[in-house]
Formats: sequence, structure tokens, C-alpha cells
Amino acid sequence: MVSEAVEMKLYEAASKGDVTALQQLVKEDPYLIHGVSFPCSRNLLHIAAMYGQIAIVEELLKLNPLLARGSDSQKSSPLHIAVDQGDLEVTKRLLLVTPEMCWWRDDQEMNPVHIAAVKGHFMVLAELLRLDLFPARERVHRGQTVLHLCVKHCQIETLKVLVEKLGDLVCAEEDDDGETLLHLAVRSNQLEGKQHWISCTRAFATQAHI
Repeated sequence: MVSEAVEMKLYEAASKGDVTALQQLVKEDPYLIHGVSFPCSRNLLHIAAMYGQIAIVEELLKLNPLLARGSDSQKSSPLHIAVDQGDLEVTKRLLLVTPEMCWWRDDQEMNPVHIAAVKGHFMVLAELLRLDLFPARERVHRGQTVLHLCVKHCQIETLKVLVEKLGDLVCAEEDDDGETLLHLAVRSNQLEGKQHWISCTRAFATQAHI
């Protein structure tokens, strides 16, 4: 059983990027990082990712790479957390160890690609898509595509990245309610989103007939 004082020291080391303190604590008890759990059932790698502490992330992955597969009470992995924060460097490091977590869904049915799209983190999104395009094809609640999510959350930049990478997905435009991306753009009064979607669909329609 880890004492509250030791847990606090671990949390501070992970959140503040103090690699020396972390190494000293692990030296005193090598099993610390394997079992310690923080609020929301987060492990040390969740905490390091949340605060963008890349040095701690790298150290923890050396000590216990299985931490990257851990999920918290919202079923979020450290990769989910890094993507949510828009942290490109931490995202890259985690992808090297557990690329399969791109497929993992949290309790909102969102995988990291969905989260990057909704949050507008277009550079992180591009990195995720560079690794694997297929998680972007996964639909969420009510059959919405990741493109629907971009329009719904007014994220034009991530919409552009996705359309560039996933042109054929634009044709799969209806969700379970029969709503297209254009319906969503008009209903939410997103002029830019509407114009961009129209131009994209025209471009792909032209390519399809070449």
C-alpha cells in the first residue's frame, strides 16, 4: 500500500517534470509505478501526459511501457489525454510504443482521432492519420463520421486535414438520422464549413469521373 505522502511526491514529480525525483522514488521502491493510482483511476503516465511532461513520459515508458495501455475511469488512455491537450511531442512518443491505442474508444465512444478533430488539434490529427487512416473511419454515436464531428464543433482546420486524407469518406455523408455534413453546417450557420464541404465534394465528384 503506497502512503499518501509518497503518492503526493510521485504526482508532483510527474506533473512538474522532475525526472530525478521520480528516479529516486522508484529506486526506493521499484514497484511504485506499477500499482499507484490517482483520482479518476489515472496512472502516472496519464498525469505526465496531462501536464505535457515529455521527459517523464519517456522515463515511464522505459520503466513500464504497459502504462500506455492503461485506461482511467472515463476509459481514456494516456494517448487520449495527450491528444486532448494537443501535445504533439507526447502523442508521437506514445504512438511509438502503443500505436494500437488509436483504436481505443473512451466512454464517449471517441478514439484519439475523433478527439483531435473535435478539439481542432490539426497537427496532432495529421500525425495520427500518418500512422493509420482506419481509426478515422470509425463512426460514433448515431452513426456520425469524424467529418460530422468537425462541422458540429466548428473545426474547419481539422475538417480540411481529414478531407485531404480521407476523400472517399466524404461520400459517406449521412448519419443515422439522415443528416449530411451540409445539413449540419447550415443548421449551425457555419458559412465557412458549408462552402468548404461543397467545394470538397465537387472536387471528389470530378475526380471520380476522370
